[in-house]
Amino acid sequence: MLDVVWAPAAGAFVGLIVGLTGVGGGALMAPILLFAFGVDLVTVVATDLLFATVTKITASSVHHRNAFVDWQITKRMWLGSIPAGIIIMAVVYQGYSIESHAVILKLLGGLILISALSLLFGSKLQLLQRANRINDPEHFKKYQGPATTIAGGLLGGLVALTSVGAGALGAVILRSLYPLRMTAHKLVATDTIHAIPVSLIAGFSYLLLGFVDLTLLGYLLAGSIPAALLGSKLMNHLPQQTIKLLLGSALLIAGLKILAT
Repeated sequence: MLDVVWAPAAGAFVGLIVGLTGVGGGALMAPILLFAFGVDLVTVVATDLLFATVTKITASSVHHRNAFVDWQITKRMWLGSIPAGIIIMAVVYQGYSIESHAVILKLLGGLILISALSLLFGSKLQLLQRANRINDPEHFKKYQGPATTIAGGLLGGLVALTSVGAGALGAVILRSLYPLRMTAHKLVATDTIHAIPVSLIAGFSYLLLGFVDLTLLGYLLAGSIPAALLGSKLMNHLPQQTIKLLLGSALLIAGLKILAT
């Protein structure tokens, strides 16, 4: 197992990916904390949530200045994700939670695996949905708003339970529901902004419950904050598809490893 002094390097790696793609705050950091640093599952979820929050706030400042965020879509997702996150954490506060860590671990592995597949095949799904949107625009737009809010609610619940889902799963949902509006830059920016309040609500709740490792979090953020700023500025200059292919492959391996644990 790695010593905590290596945490800034891990944070920098994930922060760079978050800045470039909007993905990785939860899905990539969770397996790193589990397998490289040997952190227990509850602490992984709690610490990962606050790590993702601060890292994405850092990256989103650049995206906001560049006017890449689609605020209409973001607000539609927040209508579902923020209440869902609050409900999950209220249940946790009342002492009701999934007792078996094995269940959460399998859910975490499954979500990371789905995140990997969404990165690898999300562009193909967007092309398919683009054809549906063009061929039957009235029917497509009729369900677009409600489906966005429902999908946001699903993401909010999953993020509060596992710290995973807001990035890669959020991206594939945005590509599916808004195949014409979601350009590469707008996708990264909107997905990143949407994740922030959900992760903050859940992460702060876990902090009050005493599950966050503040020392580890500080080390991780020391690396991730400058790297996230760098990644968001380099987004226009590096090949997005190549990065997502490599990240998707890494998450595929991590997800399978967690499921096999």
